[in-house]
Amino acid sequence: MKFHWTMPAALVLLAACDLGSNSSQVDFSVSGDTVTAEGGARPAAAPADPEAAAAPAPGATSGAPSAMGHIAVDYLIGNVDPASDPIFARIPDEYIGGSRAWGHKDAVAAFVRMAEAAAVNGYRLKVVSAFRSFDDQKKIWEDKWTGATKVEGGKLPDTVPDPRARAAKILEFSSMPGTSRHHWGTDFDINSVSPAYFNTRDGRRIHDWLVAHAGQYGFCQVYSSKSEEHRTGYEEEKWHWSYMPVASWYLQQYPTDVGYERLTGFAGAEAARDIDVIANYVEGISPECR
Repeated sequence: MKFHWTMPAALVLLAACDLGSNSSQVDFSVSGDTVTAEGGARPAAAPADPEAAAAPAPGATSGAPSAMGHIAVDYLIGNVDPASDPIFARIPDEYIGGSRAWGHKDAVAAFVRMAEAAAVNGYRLKVVSAFRSFDDQKKIWEDKWTGATKVEGGKLPDTVPDPRARAAKILEFSSMPGTSRHHWGTDFDINSVSPAYFNTRDGRRIHDWLVAHAGQYGFCQVYSSKSEEHRTGYEEEKWHWSYMPVASWYLQQYPTDVGYERLTGFAGAEAARDIDVIANYVEGISPECR
C-alpha cells in the first residue's frame, strides 16, 4: 500500500509515527518535495494543519471519529448534519460546482491545496458533489427505483421489473443509502459526473492531471476501469476521487460495524443482502487505492 504526501505534512507525520518493535515495517522514499510511504498498517490522515497532527478531531469524545479512533456508525452511513459537526468543513465558494458543499475537514483542506496547485498550471478543479446524507442518497436511489428519474431513457419499474435486477441496474452508478462513500465526506466528484465530459479535450486534460498529481495530496480514483483491474462494483467514475488517509480508515471499519440490518428504510433494501452490496460495492474499489 502506498501513500503520498507533500513534504510539510509528511515531516509532521513521520515525527508522530511510533515505529517501535511492535510496528510493521514502513519504507519511506523522497522525491523532490514528495514523500512516499509503502508497507505497514494504514496511516492516519495527513492533517490539514501540520501543527494539529497529533490532535484528535474535535468532538471525538461525543462519538466523532479521531484520526485513528473508533468511528461511530452514524458517520459511516451518513446520519450526520455536516453544518453542525466539527469534523466537517464547507468547501470554499471558488471551488464549489454544485449544491453539495461540505466534506470532512481534512479532505477539504487537501482538496483546496490540490486545486490551488492545479490552477497554477492552468487546470480548474471544482467539486460538483461532496458529502451526502443517508436521506440525500435515499432520494437519489428512490427516484431511480420508482421511475421519477429515468435511467437510459426509461422508467426502471417498466424496463427492469425484477427488484434484484433493478437494484443492480441502479448500482452501476448510484449507491444504496447507507453504502455511499459520500456519506463519509471524504469523496468528491470533480468537475462533472458525466462520462461524456471526460471524453472531451478538457475532460481528458483534467483527468490526466488528476491521475498524475492527485496522489500527492492523498486522493485516489476509487472506481477505476473494471476490465483493467478486475474489480467488482460500480462502473468506472473518472470524476470520483477519495481522500484516502481518512477514507481508508472508514472503509476498514465499515464491514465490521455496518451489517445488512442497518441497510433498511428505503425501497429495494431487500436486495442489499442478495447482491452482497457490502463486499461487492462498498469494498469494490481499485487495488491502487487500498
